[in-house]
Amino acid sequence: MNATESAMPTGGLHTETLDLPGWKHVYSGKVRDLYVPADASITERVGHECVLVVASDRISAYDHVLASEIPDKGRILTQLSLWWFEQLGVEHHVLASTVDRGVPAAVEGRAMICKKLDMFPVECIARGYLTGSGLAEYRQSGTVCSIPLPAGLVDGSRLAEAIFTPSAKAEVGEHDENITYDAVVALVGPDIAGRLRELTLEIYTKAEEIARGRGIILADTKVEFGIDAATGVITLGDEVLTPDSSRFWDAATYEPGKAQPSYDKQYVRDWLTSAESGWDRSSDTPPPALPADVVARTRSRYVEAYELLTGRAFA
Repeated sequence: MNATESAMPTGGLHTETLDLPGWKHVYSGKVRDLYVPADASITERVGHECVLVVASDRISAYDHVLASEIPDKGRILTQLSLWWFEQLGVEHHVLASTVDRGVPAAVEGRAMICKKLDMFPVECIARGYLTGSGLAEYRQSGTVCSIPLPAGLVDGSRLAEAIFTPSAKAEVGEHDENITYDAVVALVGPDIAGRLRELTLEIYTKAEEIARGRGIILADTKVEFGIDAATGVITLGDEVLTPDSSRFWDAATYEPGKAQPSYDKQYVRDWLTSAESGWDRSSDTPPPALPADVVARTRSRYVEAYELLTGRAFA
């Protein structure tokens, strides 16, 4: 397979993209590349307007895509998403994920043929625990996305019930902005806003129970939805319940009142903000390449999350 630099007709990152027979590259995000059929027979075979979603080994932190990659990250997150789609019992966008169903052999294991959706401009976030940007807002105002919370909560506190804390999607390289539920209503209307909140909390509640049974705490998660133009049904898209879209903690070491070790790119963030990296996060300078040990430990955390959640060995 040959790599060519895409002209990026629909925006996104300039990245090395793949020459996949029958598919045309149209977009690159921080960690995924999108292709559409260049051959009408592909659409006929799957019976739906579709897009090929290819997960790369790229990793982002602090709104930068790093020069270093994490080996197997694309395969781990794709396989974990596919496993979760099977567990959730909600309408989702995956049409095929194997070569015999049309996925190019060059990207087998890290690609999915998916329904083409009209995506809502909202990041749907459910939080069952207080941490991250939610904790920062709570310390200032006692709220998260303007939802009042009880006094006395600390980093890692479990909430009495999960809350819907959406954000507005930002362009690549920009920060997503936390917004109120009323802002979601203004963006998509009251009926759709209510359904997005309902679906997000339903997914979180089911996934939290599954993860807890495997010794993992699901602190929060981000999901995305779109409309299937063929059916008009609100459909779960993007990746789902991966370490890149969710905060997973080890239940055995969970202790409220401090930052919890997580199954994600924590090693990357910690190293980038350390004196060793020499990087000034507030500058316009791109982050430096990651040391080999940070890459290896980060890959190990992704693999561990996959294996603990699915009960399968990552081969």
